[in-house]
Order: sequence, then structure tokens, then C-alpha cells
Amino acid sequence: MNYDLKFSLYNERSILIEWPSFIDENILKSILSYKERLQKIYIKQKVEIINTYNSILIFYNFTIDNFNDEILKLKSLKNRHLRNEIAKAKLWEIPVCYDDEFGIDLSEFSMRKKLTKSEIVKLHSEAIYTVYFIGFLPGFLYLGGLNSKLHFNRKSTPNLNIKKGSVAIGGMQTGIYPQNSPGGWHIIGKTPIDLFDAKMNPPCFISAGDKVRFKSVDLIEYSELEQKVKSESFFLKSV
Repeated sequence: MNYDLKFSLYNERSILIEWPSFIDENILKSILSYKERLQKIYIKQKVEIINTYNSILIFYNFTIDNFNDEILKLKSLKNRHLRNEIAKAKLWEIPVCYDDEFGIDLSEFSMRKKLTKSEIVKLHSEAIYTVYFIGFLPGFLYLGGLNSKLHFNRKSTPNLNIKKGSVAIGGMQTGIYPQNSPGGWHIIGKTPIDLFDAKMNPPCFISAGDKVRFKSVDLIEYSELEQKVKSESFFLKSV
């Protein structure tokens, strides 16, 4: 699909490229394709390229002297065809324990949504989610595809100490906190999997465009997996 893109100077060292302002997988494919083209033309320059649901922000390591020339260069990529622009998406199955020990907001969430805990777990774990982008915290996955029955506004008062690995719902999204952090999402479970490791290359093994599904595990399974992760004897593989 051909989108009408908006190009604007974000600051003296960055340019913002915007797509239509809504969450859509076709827009994501367009963004990732364009991002791949950008990475190829800027391969010899220190340029940081960040995507969100409907935009790309390019950070240059120099001041943009001629904004119009740079925009023309970027626009010329719009209709350029390159082979293998987007890497094949991977499907990751992430184990989650939805026990009350970890799902600290699950009881209230169940009451407010008028769903049993089992219904919530089933709805949450049967969906296949799309990774739209990674941000907020290093390794925090912005996942699209949450069942509308589980949509729920963020908390009015954020929790100041959400534990690493907490699986949560906020608005129309679900996600995993990759480290201890404040946050306003509703915690319904926890995974023992490390989503971000600064010592690894890349630090986050999941990429925008990948798919994620959650697998429900009990406390015993969770404990066993946690020990394997700590001893570096378990590594998540794509399905």
C-alpha cells in the first residue's frame, strides 16, 4: 500500500517521517521496509533510526545543513524497490505464570472486567501478538493484538516498583517489563525470560515485526525455568 508520508525537521540533527496515525500491520510493514532502506543507505554513517507505531525518527551525527536536499534524498527511497527488505518475522513463545503470587492485579482486573481469572488467562495466552516497536525501557515490547475483552485503561496512580518480567495490560496493549520500573499497567503475570541483556548482541533478541504468544505455566514450571535462566542453561528459541 502506498502511503502519503510527512517529512519534517525534528531538530537540527534529526528528521521525522510520519505515516497515518493509527495502529495497523500494513503500516508496520511499510515502516519496517522503509527503515531497512534507510539502514542500507546510511550504513557508513553513524545514524540512529527509531520507529514507533506510525513514524520513523532519524538521528544524524551531524547538523543537517540543507534540510530540503536531505528530504529529497529520503523521498527518493519511497518508491525504490529493494529485494529482501524485511527480515522474515519470527514467532516467540514466552512462558508466563499467571498465579496470584505474580499477577498482583489479576483479582481486581477480573472483578472490574467481569471475567474469571481463567477466562483472562485463556484470552491473553491464545492470541498471537505483533511487535510494533521496542521502547519506553530497553527491551520493552509494544505488542498489538490484545483481545478487546481485555482492554482496560491504565491505572490513575502508577505502581512505583513493578518487578522485572511482569506481564501487564494497559489500554489496548499488553507487554512485559524488562527490568524493575515504575509503571501504570495492570500486572497479570510474570515471565522468567530476560528480554534485554546489554552483554548480548543484539541486547534484545526480539525485533519489531516479530510475533509473540504467551504460554501459561504453573509455579513449579516457572521456578524450574527461572533457575535455568539464572544458570544460563535455558535460551528462548523462536517457534
